[in-house]
Amino acid sequence: MSRAPTLAAALAAALLTLPAAGQEIPDRFDKLSFRPLTYEPPSARDHRVVLKNGMVFFIAEDRALPLVNIAITVRVGSWLEPAGKEGLAALTGSLVRRGGTKSLTAEDLDERLDFLAAQVSTGISNTSGSASLNCLADNLDESLRIFVEMLREPRFQEDRLALAKEQALQEMKKRNDDSADIEAREWNVLLYGEDHFTNRFSTEGSVNGITRGDLVGFHRQYVHPANMIAAVSGAFSRAEMLRKLETAFAAWPGPRPQVAPIPGTIHPAPRGLYRIQKDVNQGRVSMGLPTVKRDDPDAYALEVMNEILGGSGFTSRITKTVRSNEGLAYSAGSGLSLGVWYPGRFRAAFQSKSRTVPWATELMETEIRRIREEGVTAEELATIQNSLIQTFPSNFASKAQAMAIFASDDYTRRDPSYWRTYRDRIRAVTADDVRRVARAHLVPEKMILLAVGDQKEIDLGDGKHAVTLASLAPGGRVTDLPLRDPMTMKRP
Repeated sequence: MSRAPTLAAALAAALLTLPAAGQEIPDRFDKLSFRPLTYEPPSARDHRVVLKNGMVFFIAEDRALPLVNIAITVRVGSWLEPAGKEGLAALTGSLVRRGGTKSLTAEDLDERLDFLAAQVSTGISNTSGSASLNCLADNLDESLRIFVEMLREPRFQEDRLALAKEQALQEMKKRNDDSADIEAREWNVLLYGEDHFTNRFSTEGSVNGITRGDLVGFHRQYVHPANMIAAVSGAFSRAEMLRKLETAFAAWPGPRPQVAPIPGTIHPAPRGLYRIQKDVNQGRVSMGLPTVKRDDPDAYALEVMNEILGGSGFTSRITKTVRSNEGLAYSAGSGLSLGVWYPGRFRAAFQSKSRTVPWATELMETEIRRIREEGVTAEELATIQNSLIQTFPSNFASKAQAMAIFASDDYTRRDPSYWRTYRDRIRAVTADDVRRVARAHLVPEKMILLAVGDQKEIDLGDGKHAVTLASLAPGGRVTDLPLRDPMTMKRP
């Protein structure tokens, strides 16, 4: 191994640890003072380009490696599936890559991409589609040509479709095997409602009813350059890359797709305890409720509050209380998602032995009440603010990361000032703000409590603490939910 990189790294580290100019070297390291670290995030506007066909690109040169990365986001998702065709979006997204192109069979496509050492993937989720290409800079011309042909004219080869449908049906059979999968699925239903598009599950009937014609029609209706936003980075000249992209996408005809907006309405379940029987030796518990969208004025204070409560790992209150102090769970904490298209959600959760589930739940609920009633200390607030501010530059650690962020922000129409003002807004959060948003948004009596596990064992408790899960039910409401049939997703 060459010594040059090692020596360069050592020199850089030495320079970073030098004391401020004019300062005498003190006799103790803790007396050193340093110039403050300044960092300004890159500007999306400096990298944004719109092709003649309406396709938006964010482009950055990065010659650290002889590679080119292209990541495309498509305005398409499962919310656009026709009734009775649940699973169509996912199958379409998968078969764009796996099903061949107009000029290449699926087998030939796999072989050619392998020969070029090009990695290609496609998919469609609930609220977006994706397509990515990673290739050697020397192989860009052919790799890009194949990539665009695949996106524009997928073959949707019949035998690959049959295989994908069979694999989907086999995966369905496992839906109730893992308690974590059950918890995640039913938690989403409880918070957003059975009628929310993210809870329109594919079934044996819907998948069997999907034809190649359905895939062709779905793709033709929504996949179009004017419906795409791309992040591009790698070893290239910006001007030359723009020329290649204009050429690659110029011949793609068709009108701009009309895409229905993503539904923003949710219908949460009534407050209460919801129990699902699963014969496992550990119970999984989630407690929370819908929250706000990311443009809400309380968003920054809520982020800080959640980090202190349960989002920052071992420094957070729930983790220290439930795991470190009581040893009741390996993983315990909370998460906060700020909604984009519809309200986000707050969730405190843990997994524990069945007998200790009630006690751990009470401890978790106590921490939620405590942050509402007592607020937070100056030390807790400073720790989290410093963490969020000091780790901020890692969001833009590479050109690929930065371009991906800009593309995502463009797709979701985030306020352009977000990254420029983020640290100041976090720094401006006060202890009073944290307590105020906790009291406004984390109301225990309004929460939904979900427990998945062996309910008889859970009800027995640990014998040391006189608490039952039912006694913690918000509003005193307890509902037993039977497991769904994995192939029809209907309850008995």
